[in-house]
Amino acid sequence: MIFEVCVDSVEGALAAQAAGAQRIELCDNLVEGGTTPSLGMIQLACQSVSIDVNVIIRPRGGDFCYSKLEVEVMHRDILAARDAGASGVVIGLLNPDGSVDAEKTRALVETARPMSVTFHRAFDLCRNPHEALEAICGLGIERILTSGQMPTALQGAASIASLVQKAAGRTIILAGGGINAGNIAAILAQTRVKEAHFAARKKVDSPMIFRNRHVFMGKAYEPDEYIRKETNVESIEKIIRAADVPG
Repeated sequence: MIFEVCVDSVEGALAAQAAGAQRIELCDNLVEGGTTPSLGMIQLACQSVSIDVNVIIRPRGGDFCYSKLEVEVMHRDILAARDAGASGVVIGLLNPDGSVDAEKTRALVETARPMSVTFHRAFDLCRNPHEALEAICGLGIERILTSGQMPTALQGAASIASLVQKAAGRTIILAGGGINAGNIAAILAQTRVKEAHFAARKKVDSPMIFRNRHVFMGKAYEPDEYIRKETNVESIEKIIRAADVPG
């Protein structure tokens, strides 16, 4: 069983490794679902851990229909991640009609090699998951991260199980979305996936003594600049133990 932890810092990468994860997905801006992290973060994360580092390549939040300039940014970010020592990249591109953008995706996959490639949860916004599965398999992409097109992997377990069956080993189905210690055993039992993706963070208080409560550094999704979330070793360990995977 492979456990992949979604992290947004070098500290998070170290916590994931300490807790027993085999791989991280390195992101920035998780409030938007994850965007490409800085080159400095990629470099230091790759230097700091021995487990696999997969870097999300997503130039912005929002939809997954990208312009030519955005795709060029993605190519350059992939090359930077490869040069920094990343094990893989995580991408996802769709056409306006909800199908996989095979042309742009193929070019990005070629740029990424010999790194592994994961098609991320853009898959959950595609028009037809089985049609998208075939397109992604045809591109030689190693895995698909999905919640089964539902808000959580538990809710989408039946769809994930169907994808595992239809993939038939041609690509790995990586279950992700709302996975925690309370539901991971049920998700694994219902889907038969061999890889699970989750974030395991807790709120931590800022060390700041002086605090200006009238100013926010952006839209106040959580109206407090002095609380942030960090990846937590104990939370990861709890999820892995709850998976109850023999051996």
